[in-house]
Amino acid sequence: MTAETTAPVTVSARAARRIVKVLAGEPAGAMLRVAVNGGGCSGFQYAFEITRERAADDLALERDGATVLIDSVSLDFLRGAEIDFVDDLIGQSFKIHNPNATASCGCGTSFSM
Repeated sequence: MTAETTAPVTVSARAARRIVKVLAGEPAGAMLRVAVNGGGCSGFQYAFEITRERAADDLALERDGATVLIDSVSLDFLRGAEIDFVDDLIGQSFKIHNPNATASCGCGTSFSM
């Protein structure tokens, strides 16, 4: 098995390419942090932040030169999810395919469990 299939959260190839592109304009050592916060129209919302700080309990996912950090609390909400990047008629955005979400808002940035 590869690390991608055994990781608690995965990053798609499309997302990795976009993360590398976004971080290319940032200082060396920049990473993308994905978190789950309370709020949003469905109860929880996804947050994306560029950071150079890695906490000891962060899960670090690496794919094709991109590094994604997830804190231990958010990991409980994201276990089994895939971080993807979509480019469709309504625009470009990171999208999280989360099997734990029982409902989500129309824009896909908030969810409930």
